[in-house]
Order: sequence, then C-alpha cells, then structure tokens
Amino acid sequence: MTRKRVAILISGRGSNMRALIEAARAPGYPAEIVLVISNVPDAAGLDDARAEGVAATVIDHRDFADRPSFENAIETQLRTAKIDLVCLAGFMRLLTAEFVGAWRDRILNIHPSLLPAFRGLDTHARALAAGVRFSGCTVHFVRAEMDAGPIIAQAVVPVRPDDDAARLAARVLSAEHQAYRTALALVASGRAQVEAERVIVADAVWPQSILLNPAE
Repeated sequence: MTRKRVAILISGRGSNMRALIEAARAPGYPAEIVLVISNVPDAAGLDDARAEGVAATVIDHRDFADRPSFENAIETQLRTAKIDLVCLAGFMRLLTAEFVGAWRDRILNIHPSLLPAFRGLDTHARALAAGVRFSGCTVHFVRAEMDAGPIIAQAVVPVRPDDDAARLAARVLSAEHQAYRTALALVASGRAQVEAERVIVADAVWPQSILLNPAE
C-alpha cells in the first residue's frame, strides 16, 4: 500500500495534529504525516511534531506583503515535500480561492460544530445560547467560503444542562480527535470521493463512537 503524504497546517497547540500523527503510526493506516507548517513561530505544536520525528517549519504570515505571497511560500514547501493531502488543524488563516482551487478536494479542515450550523468563531457559546441538545464537530473538504465544503465525517456529543463553553469545548475536542482520524483515513484510502459537492464513502461502516461520543 502506498501511503498518502500529508502536511498539517497549525497555528497553536496542535491537538488534532497530535491525534493524526498518532493515528498514522498504526500499521495499515493509509496516510503518513511528513510535514507540519505553522504561521506562528512559537506555536506549541511545532515542538511536539519535531519530538515525533516529523519535519516542522515556520512560515510567518507577517513576513509577507499579502496572502498570495504567503501562500506561495506554503506551496513551495508542499511541493518540495511531495505532499498529497493537506490537513488544517487550528490553522487561523483564511486561504485564498486560488490556493484552495489548486488543492481542490485535497485540503481537509475540522470545525467544532455540526456544519452548516455555527460557522466561524465562538461556536460553543453560540451553540449553548441557541439551546441545542447536541453539538459536535465536522471534517470537510475546504472551499473558498469559510467553514464550507463537502462533509466527510461528523461526530456528535450531548450538550448537558450544566455545560459552559469550556466544558462543551473539551467534550467536542475529544470527538474531534476521533473524527479527524477517521476522515483522513477515508480520504487517503480513496474510499471518500466528492460527487456533485457531496462526499460518497464506499462501503461505509460508521463506528458508533463517531456518531455519538458521550465523553465525560
């Protein structure tokens, strides 16, 4: 089996990055994490990636005059490393339509809500304010519009009466780690394909833990 070469883009602690690196250690996992790029020089995830033997580099967006030149630097790193797929994991920069188009159906993102609900920031506080009974996360292919694109996988968690944003965020984060592992495996193996802006998964058997995660 030829494993897909994956780069992860981060801006902070890299919690989902670590989950993907751990998943890729498993025999038979169809992807390998070969590169981590951060736009923040002191992002905590950089040291974690290096400790796991993954090449990690900084491309600080503040060093560039505009987004296209910043993305050209990222593109150079991706091409040099022969990257097949890109995973955004807490990468806090919007990508241009040109960059997204060049990597169409090869960039994955994870968002801490059940899209299309609660796009953007402050998702947990907004979910609580709306009184929803369930929340969760979504892994999707990236499109030029923020938090939009064909959905690959979602994980659902309960919203409890005593939740605040921090407690709900912690429960959703646990689900994120599971959902991102599953989604990347589906894409890297070729089982997940985009047809008419919907993801079709061949021979889909969804683990119950992905559909509902009643984490502590």
